[in-house]
Amino acid sequence: MMLAMQLLRGAVKHTGRRPQCSVKQLIPVVPGTTSTSQQLPAFRGTQSSFCANTDSDNPRVLITGGLGQLGVGLAELLRQRFGQNNVILSDIRKPSYHVYHSGPFVFADILDLKNLREIVVNNNISWLVHYSAVLSAVGENNVAVAKDVNITGLHNILDIATEHGLRVFVPSTIGAFGPSSPRDLTPDLCVQRPQTIYGVSKVHAELMGEYYHHRYGLDFRCLRYPGIISADSQPGGGTTDYAVKIFHAAVKTGSFECNLCSGTQLPMMYIDDCLRATLEVLEAPADNLASRTYNIHAMSFTPQSLTQEIQKAVPHFKTTYDVDPVLQAIADSWPMALDDSAARRDWGWKHKYDLPELVKTMLSHITVSNRRAQDF
Repeated sequence: MMLAMQLLRGAVKHTGRRPQCSVKQLIPVVPGTTSTSQQLPAFRGTQSSFCANTDSDNPRVLITGGLGQLGVGLAELLRQRFGQNNVILSDIRKPSYHVYHSGPFVFADILDLKNLREIVVNNNISWLVHYSAVLSAVGENNVAVAKDVNITGLHNILDIATEHGLRVFVPSTIGAFGPSSPRDLTPDLCVQRPQTIYGVSKVHAELMGEYYHHRYGLDFRCLRYPGIISADSQPGGGTTDYAVKIFHAAVKTGSFECNLCSGTQLPMMYIDDCLRATLEVLEAPADNLASRTYNIHAMSFTPQSLTQEIQKAVPHFKTTYDVDPVLQAIADSWPMALDDSAARRDWGWKHKYDLPELVKTMLSHITVSNRRAQDF
């Protein structure tokens, strides 16, 4: 079956040209309905906004798990690059009013292979960004769910991407390393023995993606994300969530209770750098990629050093500590810093935000957001 699909791929990819500015062709497929029974409602925008950058050479992108910490931001970045109508956000949850009206959105259950296949075919998808995942802290309390979403869901993504010749991006994580991995400047290639279901599933994703690349020619691309920090989205249940919550506490209450030890050093990155790295590796020429999985790094800090940097802007701010032994054990098994020299060499990766710039940006964004909420 896989061989037959590969032989047909070339013929399928280039048959027919569709109108560049039609919203009606985007058809969400929900289990229990036929693939032709639904259409996306018209978006509340101007026709010109839908037609911008809709050249037929632009990729058609589907983002799974799109309502998580990264999906909405990546959709916005990709829509600016490739056109609003060429990037489809998806999730199993109902989007907010803003997200729903900002561009195409469909229901997509990654555990429903038929649902996924119909979305890819009906919307002529060429790139697939797979953000659906159960993160580290949540996964340890829901191992069965984490296995289904992080492993079975991944298998569906890889099979569909291979069948239809898609370029597929699957993020990995610092959690893919374990206590036997080198902790300082952890290299791309080393021993990986993670001790969480999240980390195990991400190592599995890296290896399966590389296997599909070598066995079937799948254009698989993967970045190991550090802890990602954003002012616009809520933490998703990861071990590095404190590094987002602390900024909100600094602005709102002036104090924060941290669930990790004060000296726990972990790699972190501001969301703008993360999203830009994702776009850059997606656009990188395949010949430039010596590997299919890369580390990316921007900064490392501890709760104590982050507190000290925040105190430069908020002098009265204080952090206390009530250590969660489960989260601390996870953090202690992760790298303190990543060696991302291969990414910088192969496709020109370079971060823009260091710790002072991160703190300045986060405090500014959260303060402005709070003032707007109060005015409202």
